[in-house]
Amino acid sequence: MELSANSLLLIPTYNEALNISTLINEIRLTVPLLQILVIDDNSSDGTAELVNQFMSNDNKVELLSRPEKTGLGNAYRAGFAWGMERNFEYFIEMDADHSHRVADLEKLLAQADKYDLTIGSRWIKGGQIIGWAKHREILSRFGSGYSRILLGLKTRDCTSGFRVFSRRAVESIDFKNIQSNGYGFQVETLYRAHEAGLAVGEVPITFVERREGVSKMHSGIVFEAMWNVTKWGYGRLLAKFLRTLSTHPSTIDSDG
Repeated sequence: MELSANSLLLIPTYNEALNISTLINEIRLTVPLLQILVIDDNSSDGTAELVNQFMSNDNKVELLSRPEKTGLGNAYRAGFAWGMERNFEYFIEMDADHSHRVADLEKLLAQADKYDLTIGSRWIKGGQIIGWAKHREILSRFGSGYSRILLGLKTRDCTSGFRVFSRRAVESIDFKNIQSNGYGFQVETLYRAHEAGLAVGEVPITFVERREGVSKMHSGIVFEAMWNVTKWGYGRLLAKFLRTLSTHPSTIDSDG
């Protein structure tokens, strides 16, 4: 069986009416066997209504409507739960704004059976970004570098939101206890995969600035990610220190 036939594409949306129809059409033409689940957080611009139009003619498109906007992490948790109940084997995260290219979706799927977690990477050879200001690139590189150092990761692009999880990875990562909701969700799930000893691979992608609409990124999301990475990192160092103490306890001179 072709891998895409047993894969679920998760697309969180909030006010993406300008992008969602063109994205679904492009995916359907390129990867026709792929099941699409749009997870909409009560968009006010008619995003859900557009997805419902697809559903009336295409059984490969589904909509999971949520009552309010509670963050990217919560949306993905709901999507993973939906897919696990329906026995999918691979779960793909993809943005709705065309920043993740459908051509790269095919590249990720071609490699997904080699890893437990396959990440579309901007920061390995062959990866690139189009349309970003320099300060955004610096921030993204810093976020990945900071995460690698504090969390002991080898992945170059720790914050990428374009990735494929195997069912084994979803079962190994305890999503109910994932704390992050912004793009820090991507760092945390990577860290949990690393802790679980899962195989992680990177595939070069071209990231393109969103085609239409307004970015949902704000300073609170950045702060949440940095705070959590710092907390996990120092917790990791403390645990390592305590293990060292228990393995090599200090000797006390009984003679004083």
